[in-house]
Amino acid sequence: MAKRKVVITCAVTGAIHTPSMSPHLPVTPDQIAEAAIGAAEAGAAIVHLHARDPKTGKPDQSPQAFEPFLKVIKQRSNCVVNLTTGGAPTMGIDERLGPAAHFKPEVASLNMGSMNFGLYPMLERFKTFQHDWEQPYLEGSRDRIFKNTFADIEHILTTCAENGTRFEVECYDIGHLYTLAHFADRGVIKPPFFVQSVFGILGGIGQHPEDVQHMKRTADRLFGADYRWSVLGAGRNQMTIAAQAIALGGNVRVGLEDSLWIGPGRMAESNAQQVLKARQIIEGLGLDVATPDDAREILALKGGDRVNF
Repeated sequence: MAKRKVVITCAVTGAIHTPSMSPHLPVTPDQIAEAAIGAAEAGAAIVHLHARDPKTGKPDQSPQAFEPFLKVIKQRSNCVVNLTTGGAPTMGIDERLGPAAHFKPEVASLNMGSMNFGLYPMLERFKTFQHDWEQPYLEGSRDRIFKNTFADIEHILTTCAENGTRFEVECYDIGHLYTLAHFADRGVIKPPFFVQSVFGILGGIGQHPEDVQHMKRTADRLFGADYRWSVLGAGRNQMTIAAQAIALGGNVRVGLEDSLWIGPGRMAESNAQQVLKARQIIEGLGLDVATPDDAREILALKGGDRVNF
């Protein structure tokens, strides 16, 4: 009997961490491209991408910011490219949707609900900043709603569906699974659903093993065989949650968007380093790491020849 294949997604930079937090966080287009290619070479089938201003590291959701590294990644790797529609909580919905609508990727991320998205506790760890936007950005999350209304979600779903783009459905709490079920029942999103359960963001579900099991039990009940499960553990519990989910039949997301660490008190020096650690867990359990083409089959993707970059 063939061994199960586990899909590794790597989120290489994101919009949570700021440049002052780690010298290894990719910021420039060249750094983002090299990080994505390195992650793919280490075993990531999917790379989840944000863009940043190359001078300040501030999140930048303009299509022009994505274009330089998308072309390089496409030329040098067969990996599945996943473009964020989350952007940053400070951005409006049309700004966030811009890159996915323009570039028509195989996969786009989709946040499945409005929520408090608390980044401000990181100010207890990080005290000095290189750029004047960083501290207010983190502090502002104390009184900021990450807006993802039903209208916002439907707008993203219908816009991207026209291009054959499928979704990494990011669910930060149990209610987000029910929101996905609502759109699935209406036929606005089609199976197989790629459900990314997010653990450990302040404002969402926690990181206890029972939280992980609760997410899976609920998704199993709502979607049965119509979904593919993956997990994202924020911060220091990244690999612990990954190991639990892999053992329970799931897939995994790692990367410096989600955690700057590779072990207690040890910063990850690259995205590839985290991918390799996830790969060790997968192979240590006697499972196979999915290739990009395996991921395309598992998630019913349209193929890299049908993107607009």
